[in-house]
Amino acid sequence: MKNWFLPLFPHLIGIGLFALALRYSNQHFEWESPQLLWLALTMLVHAFLRARKQHPNGFNGVKWSWGGDPNQINWKNRLHQLLPEVPYAIKTLAIGMLCIAAARPQSSSSVEDFTREGLDIVLSLDLSASMLSKDFSPNRLEASKEVAIQFVNERPNDRIGVVAYEGEAFTQIPLTTDQRVVMNGISELETGLLEGGTAIGMGLATAVNRLKDSEAESKIIILLTDGVNNAGQINPIDAAQLAKLNKIRVYTIGVGTIGKARSPVRKVGNRFQYDWIEVKIDEDILKKVAKSTGGRYFRATSEDKLASIYSEIDTLEKTRFNVLRYNQKTEEFLPFALAAAFSLLLEFILKHLIIRTPL
Repeated sequence: MKNWFLPLFPHLIGIGLFALALRYSNQHFEWESPQLLWLALTMLVHAFLRARKQHPNGFNGVKWSWGGDPNQINWKNRLHQLLPEVPYAIKTLAIGMLCIAAARPQSSSSVEDFTREGLDIVLSLDLSASMLSKDFSPNRLEASKEVAIQFVNERPNDRIGVVAYEGEAFTQIPLTTDQRVVMNGISELETGLLEGGTAIGMGLATAVNRLKDSEAESKIIILLTDGVNNAGQINPIDAAQLAKLNKIRVYTIGVGTIGKARSPVRKVGNRFQYDWIEVKIDEDILKKVAKSTGGRYFRATSEDKLASIYSEIDTLEKTRFNVLRYNQKTEEFLPFALAAAFSLLLEFILKHLIIRTPL
């Protein structure tokens, strides 16, 4: 290897360290003045000028403050050729660190503030004995519960409550953001908890009562039934007017196949006996309830259809968010500036106190 090329190795090490620092900065920081990184080309200029100053035959040697014989002709000779260039190589590194500091690397962090436009939902579910009909698998009630649980699981940002009704109505779960509580409450529903019958008006009125004091921007009731209002003291139309006065939108779902279904007709002991019964749903009432409140009526004739209805309601009633994003930048040039200062100090110590060279 030619002697004139050997002293460049310390500079190449300094340039390599600069390249590692630059790569790290690119991966973790943003640049305020990236154009100043072009100044790093002065590292190459500095290394080239140092090479031009070398003796044609390489270094004449190095003088150590604590002694040493530069005229030794052994393996230390190459080291004697490299050592005088170390302080200048450190200066090359210092130039690179100063260029990185001048380009002002900055770390960036953003904070997002989500403001939810309130959406409160009450599910009002029919638990009458007819919900055990087997036109759904395993029956209407279990299929309805499964789809409702999936609906709740996909709406983590809303307050949801559950009302159940047969001949009477009750609140199973008050409005809450705790999805697990709501889903557990739905899974525990079963027929026979109340007096028999189908009190649609009571189920709707109880749901309205849970929402009337809500301050949410949107208030929704999803009422599901498979029959005709035949119990309770409140007419479904009157309950719908109450919902309208409280700005509550009602979506109604009629559950049951078209035609006949195997439905419970009597209970013997703890078991129901089934027979083929004509499916009767008061669709006119359900349509009027939905229309008067700005909602919609849906007919679910299968499990898949019921799932698609909930998906459509989910699309119609999306929770809206206002997002405020705050960007904060922190200057990160100081470590590089300190590295440059330390390099210059080390260069001075090496050049004037430890390594002495006539160059």
